[in-house]
Amino acid sequence: MTRLLVCASLAILTSPPLSSQISSQPAPAPAFLAADVHPSPRRSYAFFYAVLLPGDRYVVRDATMLNLIATAWDLDPENVQGGPPWIDYDHFDIIAKVPSGSSKAAQTLMLRALLTDRFHVVIENGSKPMPAYTLTVAKDTPKLKPAADDAAPAACEDKDQPSVPGTVSSIVVACRNTTMDSFAKQVHQWAGGYLKNPVVDSTGLKGGWDFDIKWTDSGQLAKAGSNGISIFDAVDKQLGLKLTLETAPRPVLLVRNATRQPTPNAPDIATTLPAQPLPQFEVATIKPSKPGDHGNGQIRADRVDFQNVPLRELIDLAWDLKEGDSQNIVNAPKWLDSDKFDILAKVNPDSTGRPVVGDLPMDIYEVELMLRALLVERFQIKAHMEDRPIDSYTLTAANPKLTPAADPNVRSVCKEGPGPDGKDPRIKNPILNRLLTCRNVTIAELSDQLETLASGYIKNPILDATGIKGSFDFTLSFSGAGHLQQNLDTTSPGDSPSDPNGAISLFDALKAQLGLKLEKQKRPMPVLVIEHIEEKPTEN
Repeated sequence: MTRLLVCASLAILTSPPLSSQISSQPAPAPAFLAADVHPSPRRSYAFFYAVLLPGDRYVVRDATMLNLIATAWDLDPENVQGGPPWIDYDHFDIIAKVPSGSSKAAQTLMLRALLTDRFHVVIENGSKPMPAYTLTVAKDTPKLKPAADDAAPAACEDKDQPSVPGTVSSIVVACRNTTMDSFAKQVHQWAGGYLKNPVVDSTGLKGGWDFDIKWTDSGQLAKAGSNGISIFDAVDKQLGLKLTLETAPRPVLLVRNATRQPTPNAPDIATTLPAQPLPQFEVATIKPSKPGDHGNGQIRADRVDFQNVPLRELIDLAWDLKEGDSQNIVNAPKWLDSDKFDILAKVNPDSTGRPVVGDLPMDIYEVELMLRALLVERFQIKAHMEDRPIDSYTLTAANPKLTPAADPNVRSVCKEGPGPDGKDPRIKNPILNRLLTCRNVTIAELSDQLETLASGYIKNPILDATGIKGSFDFTLSFSGAGHLQQNLDTTSPGDSPSDPNGAISLFDALKAQLGLKLEKQKRPMPVLVIEHIEEKPTEN
């Protein structure tokens, strides 16, 4: 008995306090309670976003592995290097359940844990010489005002500009109490057509600032002529700052491993992560537009707001149909294009069954389904989707002029901008406003991506019938569809005459530069078949 007491006493004397033992144990890493991971379905209006919905759902849409890693490690995608060829090509949707009260930082760690567990992602820290735009003070004194209210929330707001026929509208952003570091990160997103590399703040300016900046979209600069202003000139003349492209060693994440197929979802995922009911609009007004009004609209976090928009465009959005393709709706009455409406519909927070704090973040695809339900109800629409033969493009090999990929292990990617040689035909000839640089890309991948990369030309998926195997490096220089004077619907692709204004179509560029040809053929594709629709909506 005495021996036992002595041993116990020694244990107490030689062991750290219980509280110390507990605190020395590493806290469990934050993790989603459940997660559904699956390939993204093909969407006409696809774009990447990640959002925490009110309640417990974290939703990611149309994310490449590059998007996912950059989000999970809170980095610009340009700072994520390496990885398998498909890292910037395959797209995934993720719906996950988040523990109650989780912070944004914790959600980032949860996504990181999911990638490690489900995709076996392995990351290392590294350094690599990388191009980036440095933001500096152009002269001794910048043209900025110290924030009038340094306690106000830091914010930059995109101001809508009225569209005037025959003119090119500007992009106007008003920033209040904004730091230069924040501005550097945001201007990279706003002016992506100009700034293909990250922007780094090297101004040395501290604190928040108030300023407005106005520039012309890169795709419209040639059309604007002397009235246009690039982001570089706008930053210089309006803010007294300067954007300079430089190359220097920068911290990067090196992707050492990622598996293309995630591990399977849990067998009971439908039970642990049941589908949530679709939110309902609290109020919705639909009325004919006034003659002469300018058309615009947007889907925000908690509402849809359109002015002077043809009903066809609203149907395209609600049913996820390719905009501007007259074939995608069968039995469409003529007034579908001419009758224009104003729609304002706001989500009822109580209908979501989710707790609401502040604004009501929404899954954008939920809002599209809600818009569909609204149009069906108010215009008494009866319709269904059906495969029917319509005009589509097939890519064939005319006289291939392709260079095999220099490195078959690098990412398969097509980006806007010049290649490693820095040659940019857009500088000498702005009418050639599109320049695609592709590395380690198969022709099948090019066919799949052209629908997005060459919007305006391609309205349906392309069928690759070239039979060409392997991956290639190439650039493709052409003019955006908006720069052509010829009618794309009536011109035979690949055999069109030179455009009167010197523009080069996508069809001609593919044939001349790559030896490939796009041929228009009939092929079964999903279309919306309208059985009934009323011209006038029911009363508000």
